Parts: sequence; C-alpha cells; structure tokens
Amino acid sequence: MTAEANVGVVGLAAMGGSLARNLAYHGNKVAVFNRTYARTEKLMAEHGDEGEFFPAKTLAEFVASLAKPRVAIIMVKAGAPTDTMIDQLADLMEPGDIIVDAGNAHFPDTIRREKAISARGLHFVGCGVSGGEEGALKGPSMMPGGSEESWKALKPIFESIAAKAEGKPCVAHIGENGAGHFVKMVHNGIEYSDMQLIAESYDLMRRGLGMTAEEIADVFEAWNATELNSYLIEITADILHEKDKKTGKPLVDVIVDHAGMKGTGTWTVQSALDLAVPVTGISEAVFARGLSDQTELREEAQKQDFQVGRSGLEGMPLEERQAFVNNIREALYASKIVAYAQGFNEIQAAAKAYGWDIDLAAVARIWRGGCIIRAKFLNRISDAFESGEANVSLLFAPYFKDALETADHSWRRVVSRAVNFGIPVPVFSSSLAYFDGLRSKRLPACLIQGQRDYFGAHTYQRVDEPGVFHTLWAEKDRPEIKES
Repeated sequence: MTAEANVGVVGLAAMGGSLARNLAYHGNKVAVFNRTYARTEKLMAEHGDEGEFFPAKTLAEFVASLAKPRVAIIMVKAGAPTDTMIDQLADLMEPGDIIVDAGNAHFPDTIRREKAISARGLHFVGCGVSGGEEGALKGPSMMPGGSEESWKALKPIFESIAAKAEGKPCVAHIGENGAGHFVKMVHNGIEYSDMQLIAESYDLMRRGLGMTAEEIADVFEAWNATELNSYLIEITADILHEKDKKTGKPLVDVIVDHAGMKGTGTWTVQSALDLAVPVTGISEAVFARGLSDQTELREEAQKQDFQVGRSGLEGMPLEERQAFVNNIREALYASKIVAYAQGFNEIQAAAKAYGWDIDLAAVARIWRGGCIIRAKFLNRISDAFESGEANVSLLFAPYFKDALETADHSWRRVVSRAVNFGIPVPVFSSSLAYFDGLRSKRLPACLIQGQRDYFGAHTYQRVDEPGVFHTLWAEKDRPEIKES
C-alpha cells in the first residue's frame, strides 16, 4: 500500500467515524482502520465520497498507508483496549511517528503511556476532544498535550478540523504529557456543575413556582440572550419545549430522573482532593448524580412521608414570581462563575505540581467553540487571564467581582427560599458557601486545629508568634511548648 495518508484514525464508532469524516472533508488524506472491517466498509459505503480515504483491513496495512512522520489517532474504548492498541501500533511504527489518544483517558494513564512510548523513540499525545459526535464531525474543541515537536506536526491537521471562534481554531498545545487530558477532565467537571445548576434552576421554577415545562423553556430562551448565553442554556430550552410523541406530555416528564456519569467528573473531584483544591460546585454536582441513582433509598424516603418544609412558592403574586425568576438567573450566573474559578484553580495547581506550562487564557479561548461548555462569557474569562487580573482567582478580576456583588442579594434569596421550601440546591448553596468562606477574614479552622492538637498532638501555629506549638492538654495548667 502506498504511503500517502497524512493522518489515520483507528476506531470508527460514532466519534472516530465522525472525526475521520471531518479530517477528510478538510482536505486531509485519511487512513482508516477498525478491528471489525465491516464498520470500515460501512463508513466507506456511506461517506467514502466526502474526501480521500485509505481503508485498511489490517493494522499493518493501516500503518503502511501513512506518510512519515506517521500520525495515528486512536478513538477506541478507554482502559485496556487503548493500551493494547497503543502497543500494537508502537510495534509497527518507527522513531518520530506520533500516536494520539483522543479518547477520555485518565491523565495519570496518559503520563504513564507517554513515558513508555517516548522511551521507544515515538511521540505520544493525549488529546482531549470536546463536542460529542456532532463536534467531532463539524468542529470540536481540542486540547492536545505532548511534546512541542509532536505539536508542530499536529498543528496544521488539528487546526484544519477544530471549531472556530471569531475565526480562530479552538485548539492549542496545552502542555507536556498528561496536560491535555487533565484540562479536558476539568472541562468535564465544570460541565457537571453547569448542568446541575441549570437543573436546580429548572427545579426551583417547576416545583417551587409551579411553572410548566413550556413556560420554563421560554425563560431559558430569554436567558440565552443575556450574559448566560451558552450551548447548555440553548439546548435546555429545546429539551423543555419537546413533547413526548407517545403521551403528549413534556418529554422531560417521562425521562427517568437518574443522571448517568462516565467518570470524568469523579476524576476531577479526586484530583482536586489530591491537590487540596476545593471544587465544591463540581463535587456537589457529582454527588447529586450519585443521589439520583440511589433509587431504593429514595423510594424508602418517600414512604417515610417526612413532615418538613413547605409545599412551594406557587402562591407568590405574579410580580414577585417574575422577580424570583430573575433572582434565579443572577444566582445561576454567580454560581457558574464560581464553578469556572474553581476549575481554573485546579488547573493552576496541577500545572505547578506536574511542571506543566499551561496558558489559562488559551484554555478559555479554545473552550469558546465546539465544546459542551462553550459560552459567551468565556471571552471575559480569556481577557481576565490575558490581562493578569485573574492570576490568583477568576473571582478577583474586576468584571467577575462586580458580577458577584451584583448577584449577591439574589443568590442568598434563592438559597434561603430553596432551603425553606425543601428544594435541594446543592451547587447553588455550596458555591455561595465557598464564596463566603473565601472572603472570610477568619475561619473556624482555628478550633478544628485546636481539636486536632488536643486528641492527636498535631500542633498548631499562633497568629502573634512564628513557630509550631503544642499544648499539653492533659496537664492541669495546660502548659504550651514551642516545638520549632
């Protein structure tokens, strides 16, 4: 087979097939391989005329069809199947060739794989890809890690297929080894928080105010013309407008209230714990999905018929209801800002821990198009990091500080009303608690450290003298000793 293809795709399921078509449509010569050749034949039969493809029956044929330096993009199931495919490709490739894992890999796996593959003289790139099947086909947001040398070869290919925001491709080299997959992981964590906040807003309007799905859809449509303009707000309006063809009810009313998850949100929280970075909004969003899956426990709770809370806010006069809907909008925006601030803080902490040089302004820019969390205010976030205003925290940049202060009354009103009426708003309330904790001059952690010293001699520091201290709590006069 002639080595003509400048890029290849291994794994032609929904995402891989769409990515291969996107590459071919934009002028790339694309080698394609799938373990089951029937899937390759199906792609060629249905879309072979969309560009220049080089179908291969074996992996050896696939590698032989690639021009040097060879670029092979893997889109197979995460975990062991990915490791197997990487090893098989590496055995067939030569020094200087590039293997790209474009799946949702856990970043420690990417670090491990990059180390092993680079030792063989090959390049390994963990590339986060966001946008789902549609994004893969029409233009995703792409977050490649790996070496600078591999990025030089991949840049024209990736820029040809990435989504565009203000005419610029939504792709940038994130950093070495696992940096790309780490940033994609945090992107997904922020996505969890964003989705849960939208769901909490819906719940407050549906159960709290007694609004219909259609009425709430109209609200989200209106919000999409404000600072909340985003892909997730847009599709929420579409979902709430949709009617079930079988029953005629709003489709949302016949969908089981169990939200699934594939692991990236959990990884984001686990990594934040390892880095000692609070990502309260993301963690509460993950736990909310977990609670939705506790079917038996929730059914048992219904049987208990707890006599707590009030029935809702339906009795509000129309004018007050409209004001409360606006309160929800402002609280949603404030909590969304906190989610992004926490996510970027986690990226900053990881960059320091793993030695990655990550441009946060660039990250915000490439999230403006193609990805699930694309939103109008990402321009503001990018500007804040570009100017240095957000270097400590996004919350301290003047635009976002003003937004939080403007939303403060609404934010507190939404959380307090929700608590009074028994409507759970875990991300709204945890985001507000984080904000209040962050701006508190003194936290009760002083008492906790005193407790730790009392039962475990863990020591403490003083506000008026340097050093480490321990109180001999068991002694009658409680003597204090300075340990250093």
